[in-house]
Amino acid sequence: MDQLKQIETFVAVASRGSLSAAARAEGVTPAVIGRRLDGLEARLGVRLLVRTTRSITLTFEGSAFLEDCQRILNDLSNAEASVSLGGVKPSGHLRVSAPAGFGRRHVAPLVREFLLANPDVSCSLDLSDRLVDLVNEGLDCAVRIGDMADSSLVSVKLADNRRVVVASPDYLARHGVPRTPEDLPRHVCLTLVQQRGWQFADGRGGAVSAKVAGRLECNDGAVLHEWALAGQGLAWRSLWEVSEDLAAGRLVSVLDEFAARPTGIYAVFPYRRNLALRVRYFIDYLKQRYGDTGYWNSAAGEPLTPPTPPESHSRSSASAR
Repeated sequence: MDQLKQIETFVAVASRGSLSAAARAEGVTPAVIGRRLDGLEARLGVRLLVRTTRSITLTFEGSAFLEDCQRILNDLSNAEASVSLGGVKPSGHLRVSAPAGFGRRHVAPLVREFLLANPDVSCSLDLSDRLVDLVNEGLDCAVRIGDMADSSLVSVKLADNRRVVVASPDYLARHGVPRTPEDLPRHVCLTLVQQRGWQFADGRGGAVSAKVAGRLECNDGAVLHEWALAGQGLAWRSLWEVSEDLAAGRLVSVLDEFAARPTGIYAVFPYRRNLALRVRYFIDYLKQRYGDTGYWNSAAGEPLTPPTPPESHSRSSASAR
């Protein structure tokens, strides 16, 4: 029991950023919190936190340990709830955030389904591409895409996110099919403003960034998608965004053999010892729906088998005009 209390205290301090904040939340003195942390570090034989009078910083070992602790405490909370709640149903107001484009396609419809199945739950859905502050803005959870950098949040992976280079058949007929990432400088690439490059596999399990350029750039990915459909150039987009167009033949994916490993789609939430039932049920619902391969196929309307690029494109025609 002392070990569990030490772990809970460590997560609380890391999440709240100070001993005093964790102490106030638990109703004890900062000295008690400090003794628990000292005991945990002594038991593990490693420094987890660098503590000064002004700040607390996680060590490398502390960051890795925090992720494991958050997952363990969340699993424990779920296990307790599954055997103790019985017929209790989720209720109350759910506050969720998601990226605008992904949220419109793959969060908002599932929120509607979730509320139909749980009539005692209401929901506020915030669709925004900014990085929201869950704690200060009073949000229960957020859906995020990409590597998780905020170690103060608990993350649950919902699905893989694969990105592909796409173009319209018309563009490829005029400019040719790029065969390797080295061909990209000779093509018109549709890029996000201040985008550093497109990521491809480096052959060693990592990724390498390929510099791209073109006459068109925008800070809105949906606009890049529309430009690609209009034959204006190549675009590097997430599969969830372009899968319908690939299935219908409006877009064709290229350079698939050089694709970097998928990143993740995550649900993130602040650590809480007892996660609200409505939040836990909603995250579980997203994970179940996204984990069903039939969901992504039905979202596209057809199985996700990208059309083969036109055979008429020879290697010598791969440069843009």
